Amino acid sequence: MKKTLEIIKNVLVWLLVVFAVGMMIFTVISVNTFDQANRSVFGYKFFVVSSDSMSATDFDAGDIVFVKNVDPTTLREGDIIAFTSQNSNNYGQTVTHKIRKLVTAPGGDPGFVTYGTTTDTDDEAVVTYSYVLGKYTGRVPGVGSFFLFLKTTPGYILCIFVPFLLLILYQGLCCIQLFRRYKKEQMEEIAAQRAQIEEERRQAAQMMAELQALKEQLAASGVQAKEE
Repeated sequence: MKKTLEIIKNVLVWLLVVFAVGMMIFTVISVNTFDQANRSVFGYKFFVVSSDSMSATDFDAGDIVFVKNVDPTTLREGDIIAFTSQNSNNYGQTVTHKIRKLVTAPGGDPGFVTYGTTTDTDDEAVVTYSYVLGKYTGRVPGVGSFFLFLKTTPGYILCIFVPFLLLILYQGLCCIQLFRRYKKEQMEEIAAQRAQIEEERRQAAQMMAELQALKEQLAASGVQAKEE
């Protein structure tokens, strides 16, 4: 039973270690890659979906979408692209919408009319090539919501601080137990040494008593010999 409990404890500790380290790695990677329009990994960018404007067909708010760097001239109607919005209501934000048609902007630059499939309403501004961030290739449902939660104070405390605190407390308890075990073994060793010394003293006293008895016996034998 004791061995089983020890195995369960070790498994739980290792699960906690894996979770804490995993959360730390995920935090570092996500902070440096998610929603970073100027950064890519193997040609891909990662963005957190902030609205349900495409939930009718492709992805929902809170999903992570993968966007691949592409040549804007290769994009066609029906492709989904991520771009830096020039619309008045979300200027400068990253938006991932579907291309309705290819057009020429008022300034003469080629671009795209985009829209969200949920409302089927065209975006206010034409997306010219310079604002295209890439072509949508896939998603991971819900990860974005977890990432946003992780960036909050409760998320940091629950997912990072608490696991590492538990590990520190566990290691502290292990150190205390190890110290107590060491002190116990040290005290047992001292007690054993004292017992050995006492035994040696007892044996020495017994030997002295035997020698004294032998001496008295010899003395008595000598006196008896003289009398005879």
